[in-house]
Amino acid sequence: MKKTNFDFDLIVLGSGAGGSAAANIACKNGLKVAIVESDIFGGESPNYGDIPRKAMLNAAHTFFLARRASKFGVRSSTLGYNFPSVAAWKRLVVKRTGADDNTDFYEKQGVKTFRGNARFITPNEVSVNRQHLSADNFIIATGSKIALPDIKNLENVPYHTPRTILDVMRPPKSIFIVGGGTEAIEIAQLLAIFGTKVYISEISSRLLPQEDEEVGLSIENTLVEDMKIFVLPQTRVVAVEKEGLSKKVIFQRGGTEKFIKVDEILIAGGRAPNTDIGLENAAVEYNDEGIVVNEFLQTSNKNIYAAGSILGNKFTTSDILLQSRVCANNILKPRAKVSPDYTASPRTIFTWPEVASVGLTEDDCMRRDLQFKTSIAPLNLIARGNTDNFKTGFVKLICDKHGKILGGSVVAPEAASIIHEIGIAARYNLYASDLADLPHAFLSWNEAVRIAANRIR
Repeated sequence: MKKTNFDFDLIVLGSGAGGSAAANIACKNGLKVAIVESDIFGGESPNYGDIPRKAMLNAAHTFFLARRASKFGVRSSTLGYNFPSVAAWKRLVVKRTGADDNTDFYEKQGVKTFRGNARFITPNEVSVNRQHLSADNFIIATGSKIALPDIKNLENVPYHTPRTILDVMRPPKSIFIVGGGTEAIEIAQLLAIFGTKVYISEISSRLLPQEDEEVGLSIENTLVEDMKIFVLPQTRVVAVEKEGLSKKVIFQRGGTEKFIKVDEILIAGGRAPNTDIGLENAAVEYNDEGIVVNEFLQTSNKNIYAAGSILGNKFTTSDILLQSRVCANNILKPRAKVSPDYTASPRTIFTWPEVASVGLTEDDCMRRDLQFKTSIAPLNLIARGNTDNFKTGFVKLICDKHGKILGGSVVAPEAASIIHEIGIAARYNLYASDLADLPHAFLSWNEAVRIAANRIR
């Protein structure tokens, strides 16, 4: 017989971006809510990922730019850094987020917290440390874990992950990074600025293969020319070996097998969803990519929703926060369900310079058989590029055949802020002419958006 008297109205599995927002929204709207966390409260982003990495990148970029300040008449010959102090800064930033494994944050909102591995017993009940908790609705936001690549002998050779590399006591003398995605590129630049000899491999023909070609080539040029990083595209790592204090990385490139000896190895490739939570007992469908949901983020069990990287690896933190809010809305308003709209959701990389994209890429347009046109405005065309002595970077727009904005990319200082203008245009069906006619602040980086828009014909 189905249980109808539940302990909670909603139980959220996972306290990261996919779970926290929904839990707080539901609680503020009168639901009795619990949240279960198997690792550290606050989740991956504020504790191990985006926040600590950005804090350390900010320190690295400050050091990098200060070393190049002589061109502005600023002396920098005695400049240095103290890596333990950089690490202390990172810890302070994490603490100030309010996450930092802080259950008080949730309890003050009225959300009951439980620590442990949750596993479904029935569609309405989970077990947490032998305690049974029941709810009318669930949101699964258990995230993902590192998916180790098929590399011979990897289990016998110490390696870092994007989580552990940020806790090293000092930058390694050399490192080989397996994977050329966002995390890998940010960490590569961070370590290179602090003196590490960095090799970064990517199985595709270029870094960031999911973005337009100009974006990947631009950031690769920066890594190689400014950071002296060794970028190895079309490279497959096949084996690793321990040789004394060093590690030997064996890889195939250009039809031949080669090797490099380094101090450390970083595995920063794919991730696998955390689906081992008894989903079969809850009648929730899933596959190797993650949990299967409909347009409303409902699973095959209509009372169970899912958000975040449990759905796959293609979502950014801002996407996941959006999904969390959508889940809460659809539980609170079952007759007025909404779907997440990713049209204006930005994709960002906090390197120097920053990289940001939104909407469709050229490959997306071709896959959809869309007629489109593009324009590029190099940043050296605008006054800000002159005053800041910034000679690379660009704004790129992609429009349909009528000039309606479909997407765009920015490689520039503050690209993560600039991109929102293009995102708003894409979401609200604006045309390039609308952006070209809009007055832009003189000496702002956004002037390049106006120039790119004006070049669409």
